[in-house]
Amino acid sequence: MSDKQKAKRRIAELRAQLTELADQYYVKDQPTVEDHIYDALYKELVTLETAYPEFQAPDSITQRVGGVVLAGFEKVTHEIPMLSLGNAFNKEDLLRFDERLQKITQQPITYMCELKIDGLAISLKYENGRFIQGATRGNGTVGEKITENLKTVKSIPLKLHEPLSIEVRGECYMPKKSFVQLNQEREENGQEVFANPRNAAAGSLRQLDSKIAAKRNLSTFLYTVADFGELVATSQSEALDQLDKIGLRTNQERRLCGSIEEVWTYIQEYQVKRTALDYEIDGIVIKVNDFRTQEAAGFTVKAPKWAIAYKFPAEEAETIVNEIEWTVGRTGVITPTALMDPVRLAGTSVARASLHNADLIKEKDIRIKDHVMIHKAGDIIPEVTRVLLEKRPADSQVYEAPTHCPVCQSELVHLDEEVALRCINPMCPAQIKEGLNHFVSRNAMNIEGLGPRVIEQMYEKELVKDVANLYILTEEQLLTLDKVKEKSANNLLNSIQNSKENSLEHLLFGLGIRHVGAKAAKILAAYFGTIDHVMQAEKEQIIAIDSLGEIIAESVVTYFAKEEVHQLVEELRQAKVNLTYLGTTPEEIANIESPFKEQTVVLTGKLTHFTREIAKEKIEALGGKVTGSVSQKTDIVVAGEEAGSKLTKAQQLGVAIWNEEEMVRAIERSTIHE
Repeated sequence: MSDKQKAKRRIAELRAQLTELADQYYVKDQPTVEDHIYDALYKELVTLETAYPEFQAPDSITQRVGGVVLAGFEKVTHEIPMLSLGNAFNKEDLLRFDERLQKITQQPITYMCELKIDGLAISLKYENGRFIQGATRGNGTVGEKITENLKTVKSIPLKLHEPLSIEVRGECYMPKKSFVQLNQEREENGQEVFANPRNAAAGSLRQLDSKIAAKRNLSTFLYTVADFGELVATSQSEALDQLDKIGLRTNQERRLCGSIEEVWTYIQEYQVKRTALDYEIDGIVIKVNDFRTQEAAGFTVKAPKWAIAYKFPAEEAETIVNEIEWTVGRTGVITPTALMDPVRLAGTSVARASLHNADLIKEKDIRIKDHVMIHKAGDIIPEVTRVLLEKRPADSQVYEAPTHCPVCQSELVHLDEEVALRCINPMCPAQIKEGLNHFVSRNAMNIEGLGPRVIEQMYEKELVKDVANLYILTEEQLLTLDKVKEKSANNLLNSIQNSKENSLEHLLFGLGIRHVGAKAAKILAAYFGTIDHVMQAEKEQIIAIDSLGEIIAESVVTYFAKEEVHQLVEELRQAKVNLTYLGTTPEEIANIESPFKEQTVVLTGKLTHFTREIAKEKIEALGGKVTGSVSQKTDIVVAGEEAGSKLTKAQQLGVAIWNEEEMVRAIERSTIHE
């Protein structure tokens, strides 16, 4: 067999294997292999497809990264209209809905209840099992073709488990965690934030550059079959089970209800549970389960008579804005926060609400002493919804945004295409302190004991002016700080010393380079290996790296072009801070001999030989995976001093339990073959 034939066979094997693994991870939420194994297989496939471009295929899993830039969206006519649903707002509405259906059908009805996902309605077409077209709902008759963007959504299979020609519909949404992260990044970069996860999902899917959509971590739930093709089902429950079977993701919180009273119980249950879900819902969709009964019930001009959407009442609360506080972030963006009378909202007491930027205050005309309604965007972030103008005081004055930095008094500016006000004084104390707080944070250098209050004191006493100063602190200096005694000073010095051993990605993230998050920092560190190589990298080199685009490349090159940054790196080098990537590449993992390889490990209790973060890095570098909770999938629990409930659970489950010395010996005897 020739090399070309071997490559073709291996490409087919890898595509099948990766598609199955992705289905288990993104659709079934049941991953079966560690991330590094998936990454190694994926990299092998990319290498082979690059070497043999004639074997590339549009349904290969490697085509999900995006990169297609469209001039505009082509219009798509829905052969089967995407209808809307009638609404119910209380139990009486549901009883009337049930009564009408019983009159039409002359029989008791079983209902399928499904969560109403707050996202963007989409239609997916498959031909012989291959994804060929994705579209928005639009006006129900004509939508927009967004196939390339939907290809980047990992829960949408490019190829079904069976070669069916069907059309399915569902909701594309942004998980709450992704929404919060995206808005934090946008706010930090002076961009306008999204009002809610639905707007964020819609904005992501309507990007003409599919690479942007690929970065937004969208997901989907499919909920109906528009064109069954060869798929056979006689009810909604059966149809959803069939979608699961062929590899399409459906929401598993659905429930069959034998009466409208059971439907009401389900609604009340999920009205309470909604805040605990990973995604936002705004109600419950109730459908007649049996398709023949649906057909008998029929349609109105706009909606099916056999389905209705129960809308949850808006979770809002009224309060009064007493003051607007402006804070300065590490990039100089100043952010307003409304300080309000405390009020209960979604189960918690809320006294602060984000106002995001000066433009939003002006747009909503928010003033001091205004009565306002607040809600939680994405069930997470308290925000002002609207002002109750009828309750506005007669002597109310338009709120004027600050013109100078609240900390250093430098004049604030609006940079091009930014909605944020920004302090551009690099010596602004607030920015320096925020930068220090970021540097010592868990995902950066993870220096335990260095909280905002300690850093505030250090800065005020002129012990630190930049991050390099942390590495020349002495016990004598630390003892001058309030509430810092000899023991805590030594603990802090040990924590600072331990941070020198961190892998390069922690330092890169900690430096606070604009647009470079923890993930991008790790990609840069793994690719270039040392900080010197990162500093010397040209823009084109960085753009060529998978998942990193022009914005990150421009930011990295601009940052490392500064003379003061070169000086800072040299100071870190002199302090013996590690400037090298210590992680393990997929090729190295294949050659590892270690008790940790392909094992899931939990660390619990107090460790004395390593910090927990360093122990985690060392285990992961040896092919292991470190998680935070003990389950049946856990292979090893390392129990340090004062180990608690995790140790107890490990004993109950029969998981292997090691002490810290056993972990250290296992690390020391592990080897990576060249």
